[in-house]
Amino acid sequence: DYVVVKMIPDNRLPPRHLHSVHTGKTFAVIKWESPYDSPDQDMLYAVAVKDLVRKTDKIYKVKSRNSTVEYTIKKLEPGGKYHVIVQLGNMSKESSMKISTVPLSAPDALKIITENDHILLFWKSLALKESNFNESRGYEIHMFDSLLNITAYLGNTTENFFKVSNLKIGHNYSFSVQARCLYSGQMCGEPATLLYDELGTDEDSSASKSDRSTDVAAIVVPVLFLLLVTLGIGFVVLYMRHRRLQNSFTAFANSHYSSRLGSAIFSSGDDLGDEDDEAPMITGFSDDVPMVIA
Repeated sequence: DYVVVKMIPDNRLPPRHLHSVHTGKTFAVIKWESPYDSPDQDMLYAVAVKDLVRKTDKIYKVKSRNSTVEYTIKKLEPGGKYHVIVQLGNMSKESSMKISTVPLSAPDALKIITENDHILLFWKSLALKESNFNESRGYEIHMFDSLLNITAYLGNTTENFFKVSNLKIGHNYSFSVQARCLYSGQMCGEPATLLYDELGTDEDSSASKSDRSTDVAAIVVPVLFLLLVTLGIGFVVLYMRHRRLQNSFTAFANSHYSSRLGSAIFSSGDDLGDEDDEAPMITGFSDDVPMVIA
């Protein structure tokens, strides 16, 4: 024997398993399940979104008969914080969660150019890759002194560069540039950070110094290569000349070698002169001496 029991739906129960599926810069996808399985009619949900930064509320209505409901909350702000509440339209028990949207990304190509008594920070406009960023919002710049362990707010600008003066010799600094924070610093962009060493001993001090090192290397390496090639050619020429002189001397020595004495005999200039003096001088022929022609 068996019996079939059908439970009476309780519309006072809260939605189940409320969670976030995906969060972007200006939207969030949330999902939940109905208070009970297999609803036999459309169920009206109230989705309340509380902005924890601006202290504002918005309510959206969602109607669905599915056991699993997915909904996209739009028109959010990058880097915002929100409290989401989902309940049935009859104000039954609620399910809630907190979400934070993705902040604006950091500016690209942050670099430092050193001048005589100051430095200049340069970066690419954030509007080139962030459609939600307006240049009128501007950027804010922070500096961290590792020697004093102090972080200082340098100011903000709507330009893509910033001048920094009064740096102390021997101090290591870290500069960060980000989209200006809104609403008392609660809604900021991701910072782009760059290390800088006033003495220039840090390899990661600045992009401009790296560029200079690259330029110097591009000049020095070819010069060293040419010097090595020149030295190699010089050694080859000297070696060939040495071989030629050695061969000439060997041939000269062999031409004066005496097999009887077992050594080479060389005559000095004086000996040659003496031999010329001892040789009889031919003065001419006498008329009374007959000439014989063979």
